Amino acid sequence: MWSVRTGSRLHLGLLTLPPTTTERRFGGVGLMIHAPGVAVRAESAPAWVVEGPHRERVAEIIRSLESALREREPGLALEPRRVVVDLAPPEHVGLGTGTQLALAVARLLTRSWGRNDPVSDLAGMVNRGARSALGVHGFERGGFLVEGGKGPGQALSPLVARMDFPASWRVLVVVPPGEVGRHGAEERAAFANLVEPSGASDRLCRLVLLGVLPALADADLLAFGEAVHEFNARAGDLFAPVQGGTYAGTAVAHTVAELRRLGVAGVGQSSWGPGVFGFVGDEDEANRLAARVRAWPGFGDARVWVARGWNGGEGE
Repeated sequence: MWSVRTGSRLHLGLLTLPPTTTERRFGGVGLMIHAPGVAVRAESAPAWVVEGPHRERVAEIIRSLESALREREPGLALEPRRVVVDLAPPEHVGLGTGTQLALAVARLLTRSWGRNDPVSDLAGMVNRGARSALGVHGFERGGFLVEGGKGPGQALSPLVARMDFPASWRVLVVVPPGEVGRHGAEERAAFANLVEPSGASDRLCRLVLLGVLPALADADLLAFGEAVHEFNARAGDLFAPVQGGTYAGTAVAHTVAELRRLGVAGVGQSSWGPGVFGFVGDEDEANRLAARVRAWPGFGDARVWVARGWNGGEGE
């Protein structure tokens, strides 16, 4: 029996939109959290079997992995496995589920075949990291992450900063009722229609370097939260032409505003949403806030939970 456990990824925002020059593209800031996370296991089997949530996605991951390995090593014998997904959150709500699931399955199977392929290679085999590499770096190392953007010819954006998330802090995560975030062809079309305002990337980079990271190093929750909130809102403004505003819809905007009113630090939208995050200094207060959110009118179907930072890589 083989198993892999990893966290979930929050995407706090991009540093730049794709330019027409040879400058670096995308870049971004993210955080790995322990819940919901992804857990998969495998055992020897006479034929391939996939069980648990996202079965079709997992079968596609397996096909991509097998094809990539056999292209690299023709004639390679790859024994079938029974693959069970014990834990995997919904896709397209801002948790980076696609990347964490793909890398977890790839690591699980290659490990079962006696291989130790680098995570960067696994990402290429299962088609992850085309834009953001935060989920790839987060799978390998966990923590609070800043990637520097893809340069010409680079397969993955390099990791330029990684810090542990304070052990006592908690992350309040709210997925309000509503539609899922953009993905696939819709996401590609959105990027194709965006133009970065002059100076926007400079402001975002300054916020990260002189606001977010120093505050995290000092474990200053208030300063960290204000810097993250401003960074996330400014990053969201880049996408206003395609998502209708700073945030992806009225439910997300309402959630952000209400959490801010309650004094939650660093509130923002993860990736395309609709997931919303905020930072709290201790677990008891985070649980009290989560209970209040669950009681909001119209939020009976919302998903609300409290997570801690995931500071280890896969297999922690």
